Amino acid sequence: MATPDVRVLIVDDQEPFREAARLVVKLAEGFSLVGEAKTGEEAVEMAGVQVPDLVLMDINLPGIDGLEATRRIVEANPDVAVIVLSTYEAGEYEQRAIDAGAVRFLPKSDFDPDSLLESWLQVG
Repeated sequence: MATPDVRVLIVDDQEPFREAARLVVKLAEGFSLVGEAKTGEEAVEMAGVQVPDLVLMDINLPGIDGLEATRRIVEANPDVAVIVLSTYEAGEYEQRAIDAGAVRFLPKSDFDPDSLLESWLQVG
């Protein structure tokens, strides 16, 4: 049985991380990239147009931060799963991400194709 195509939006203001995330999405079976955003505002707008299944969201973004962007995306479409990826350690930021509507908080250092698939299987 084929893995369903999971449509992914990457949100990060740092090109090196977006590049790494593109590679992770490409290597993870059943995932496809539908867009990238550099700001919280772009993320909210793009999520409304592309309607991804999954958003990979950074916390620190220009304009509205990733937590507020998460809140707005989930309010507009509760079926969109948001995984917050951050250089911050879990703890306060993890709870704030969950409170904003994210389904999971994952340190960027732990992000790879296996963790993407595992995270999706837990929420998808």
